[in-house]
Amino acid sequence: MRAAWRVFELSIGQMLWSRRTIFMALVVGSPVVLALVARIVQAAGVAPLRVNGAPLDAAGLFGMLIWILYLRFIVPVLGVFYGTALIADEVDDKTITYLFTRPIRRGAVLLGKFMAYVVCTTLVVLPSVIFTYFLIVPVREIAQSFGSLVTDLGLLALGLAAYGSVFALIGAALKRPLVIGLVFAFGWEQVALVVPGYLRQFTLAYYLQALVPHAAPSDGVVALLQAISTGPAPSASSSLLWLLGAVVVSLGLATRAVERREYVLEQ
Repeated sequence: MRAAWRVFELSIGQMLWSRRTIFMALVVGSPVVLALVARIVQAAGVAPLRVNGAPLDAAGLFGMLIWILYLRFIVPVLGVFYGTALIADEVDDKTITYLFTRPIRRGAVLLGKFMAYVVCTTLVVLPSVIFTYFLIVPVREIAQSFGSLVTDLGLLALGLAAYGSVFALIGAALKRPLVIGLVFAFGWEQVALVVPGYLRQFTLAYYLQALVPHAAPSDGVVALLQAISTGPAPSASSSLLWLLGAVVVSLGLATRAVERREYVLEQ
């Protein structure tokens, strides 16, 4: 753990000042822009969004952004682009040799970089959620819905850790991890969630959705997909255990892969 902490100290600065952070800021800034537009529209006396002809209240609009933008897009995207790069970027840049020749275990390198990923993404994503919340929710409704905001923050941090650990395993064990990660996040998970049966239980989104304190969106295509994927949702405790188990197992397998795999640098 001491070696992992030293790698964390080295990696956190590199991640925060990398080109990926600019991309991440643009991604997490989109909900804030949408919230600002919604606030301006609300100030003009116009409902920014209607469901079945009825105006959607502020809490419902914020919950929809959590469901559609953060959980289904931002968290998986950041997990893919950061998680798969923890080891793959070092291989591509031909700098992994400098890390592996240090007198520390290879697994400590991965663990330290994973901790830096969690801290970096959390420091960028969670403020975006807070800004979005205070832009959308009126002051008079904050006391009523503040508990849901706290749950959202913890849920998003857990989602970032879960997706990051799975994609760290893909990046440590497989070639072309970014392509495989994108296929997993926006191919397999999206299809498995709407296919009747047990396949959805092999997705991270299935357990994350069970912990969301907001009701699922009920308009348009989303409602159709929710109707197709009928089935009992897992309990909150079961979902939490599965997600934490995914983090532990994925990190364990990833460190094992890093310890055993021979990384051949292309000339």
